[in-house]
Amino acid sequence: MSYAAAGVDVDRGNAFVDAIKPLVRMTARPGADSEIGGFGGVFDLKACGYADPLLVAANDGVGTKVKIAIESGIHDTIGIDLVAMCVNDLVVQGAEPVLFLDYYATSRLETDVAVDVVKGIVEGCRRAGCALVGGETAEMPGLYLKGDYDLAGFAVGLVERDRLLPRADVVAGDVLIGLPSSGVHSNGFSLVRHVVASAGLGWKGPAPFAPERTLAEALLEPTRIYVKPLLDLFRSTGGIRAAAHITGGGITENLPRVLPDGVAAEVELGTWQAPKVFGWLADAGGVEEPEMLKTFNCGIGMVLVVSAAEAEATMARLSELGETPVRVGGIVTHEGKAEVRYTGQLTL
Repeated sequence: MSYAAAGVDVDRGNAFVDAIKPLVRMTARPGADSEIGGFGGVFDLKACGYADPLLVAANDGVGTKVKIAIESGIHDTIGIDLVAMCVNDLVVQGAEPVLFLDYYATSRLETDVAVDVVKGIVEGCRRAGCALVGGETAEMPGLYLKGDYDLAGFAVGLVERDRLLPRADVVAGDVLIGLPSSGVHSNGFSLVRHVVASAGLGWKGPAPFAPERTLAEALLEPTRIYVKPLLDLFRSTGGIRAAAHITGGGITENLPRVLPDGVAAEVELGTWQAPKVFGWLADAGGVEEPEMLKTFNCGIGMVLVVSAAEAEATMARLSELGETPVRVGGIVTHEGKAEVRYTGQLTL
């Protein structure tokens, strides 16, 4: 007997590592040369130029969105989602993502598929400005079905101690500024897949909400990475009091996570136009508005809490950075735990 005969080919794994080394080197940055193959990734904090840094860490996956990648054979963007889900959680705390590690688990390592996945991870790291310093590839026959794989990501960021978010001074009168999402991002895909199955649609057919693309291509649109514009904003303006990454749970669950007790967020739903995919999901799945808001980002992937005095300057700076910010509401006084209140109706 041998390990390879049992379904785990170490030589194939080594060949995969050699194949991705040139890709990984593309993510090198101050503090990391992005050479892989050792027992651990090394990062030099002194090279980053921080005076009194705190480390901020986050890990995440992409949920069942990965099933669409597997079933459609489109693997080169799901890695962007993996990075995005981690680094967006870092930047809302004011942190600059500096290093990333990935975990790729499968029944049998298919080198071409795995290389495509890593290409996406590398692209995500480049968009976020962080180094891919290592990872793990695991073949586990018997645990995963043939052709299946799963992903997990781990990111670490740095923030000066006096710039950590959220701040404690969120008060009534502060303004809520939303940044658009690119689509569904990487949450709610168990419901998305249920709607697709109920509608009897195939991944290679045209998307009902974007007929110029296949359904798989449209739904695999990568999660936006907000790191670079937000870091610029944090360094150039002083009015950002909190930021929320709108992931699973939508605005309803994520915005209160960065608010103190004694206030509520009033969100005006008619202030932005949601991407067409959300209207299709609501109609085809019969998904009611409260469920939409608690499951999906509904077109807003990031919400900033900004002092009223800095709101206009913040909007202007975001526009200069190529963003399309939307004023989506404000902070009001409220007795008890922080919550979200909605006015108006989603524009789908």
